[in-house]
Amino acid sequence: MSLFRTTAGDGVAWITGASTGIGRELALRLAALGHVVVATARNADDLDDLARESEGMRGTIRAFPGDVTDRAAMASMVKTISESAGPIRLAVFNAGVYIPTPGEALSLDDFDTMIGVNLLGVLNGLVPVVETMKAAGCGQVVLVGSVSGYSGLPSASAYGATKAALNNMAESLSFDFEKMNIRIQVANPGFVDTPATRENDFEMPALMPVDKAAQALVEGIAEGGFEITFPRRFTYVLKLLRMLPHPLYFAIMRRATGWGTRELDFRDTTPSTYSQG
Repeated sequence: MSLFRTTAGDGVAWITGASTGIGRELALRLAALGHVVVATARNADDLDDLARESEGMRGTIRAFPGDVTDRAAMASMVKTISESAGPIRLAVFNAGVYIPTPGEALSLDDFDTMIGVNLLGVLNGLVPVVETMKAAGCGQVVLVGSVSGYSGLPSASAYGATKAALNNMAESLSFDFEKMNIRIQVANPGFVDTPATRENDFEMPALMPVDKAAQALVEGIAEGGFEITFPRRFTYVLKLLRMLPHPLYFAIMRRATGWGTRELDFRDTTPSTYSQG
């Protein structure tokens, strides 16, 4: 028997971080294909706008506002979704936050925030939803990581660590999930044109429009391979770089990013703000 892959009509597609960026575009594209989509983010107004935008599509989008860092609320949400919208057959854990973490200005609060959203925020939804999928005997889970999880990148010590953890966790879980007919995938995008990346003050190679990124994610979910990564002309280069000896890797990355000529900035930093998208 082949491992489960969801299609429209099987049940609910639940997406966290659905109010902006890839999550929002993914919700619209799945609804256009006929899926019943449940969209979660902290901003209820943005979710209501998203639901209205889906009117007239083959499928529907229902707004379920929530904060992925609230463990009890996420467990309750999984139960409520299952009872009111239908069984969750696809769960896409997309909510995330990026805060630069330069080595000369490390902040425990920033680490706490990114670990809380990017890693524990995934687990807060993953654990209860897998229980429902296990009972049903099928399901599909997608963890949205990042190519920053492949190897260390400048100013991404916290963000990259959380995304590396998602990749490792997905690999580990795949062994047991397949025995329960639950397909797990990890999506590792490169740079995508979203409100978050527009704050970057450096050149982003192979920057991808958000609609094309969402389409690549839709196609990857349908194909069912373990890793979904795009754009490959960029992400595969990073895959090759991580195989190099460390001295050579560091030298190439310093040159490619200009980090070798960067001067340290010891000015005080203000608390960062973030969005779960």
